[in-house]
Amino acid sequence: MFDISNDVLKRGAEGDNEAFEEIYRKTSSYIFSLVVRILGNQQEAEEVTQDVFLRIFKSLKNFRYESSFKTWIYRIAVNVAFSHAKKYTQNIKRFGDFDSALLSASIPHQGEIKVAREENEKMVQRMLNILNPDQRACVILKDIDGLKYEEIAEVLDININTVRSRLKRARDILMKTFGKRGSK
Repeated sequence: MFDISNDVLKRGAEGDNEAFEEIYRKTSSYIFSLVVRILGNQQEAEEVTQDVFLRIFKSLKNFRYESSFKTWIYRIAVNVAFSHAKKYTQNIKRFGDFDSALLSASIPHQGEIKVAREENEKMVQRMLNILNPDQRACVILKDIDGLKYEEIAEVLDININTVRSRLKRARDILMKTFGKRGSK
């Protein structure tokens, strides 16, 4: 997913600003997207994404290459987003403002394909918003980002059975709330 060489990572860890800028350029849009989906609010996600990269900048020297960089950066993003979500729980449950702001800011209205994409984005965000942050993170990492159960467990630093359990509960909630039309 991220095409970043170990050399760039090592230079970034040593304080090379150009190397860290490359890391930022190659990962920032994904990290922002992940954080938006966890928090359900674009404005908060912008702030949290900055916090994520500050944490990455400070912690890069501690990256041990025992896991993939992708897993390591996911873990940081998810942990920072969860910390923020726990502080501001009331902001997570907002539906309408986020949907309209995200769609009007990021999806131009050009033709039927754009309209269909807009509707899909609204539905996905509504579905994610009804889940608690733990379930939401598992669904995003599994069903949107395509990670394996083992990778999700590593990213979230939880047992693989906990991943399975959270996904099952999330899917049960989604099926109960949205029925078959929301499942795909």
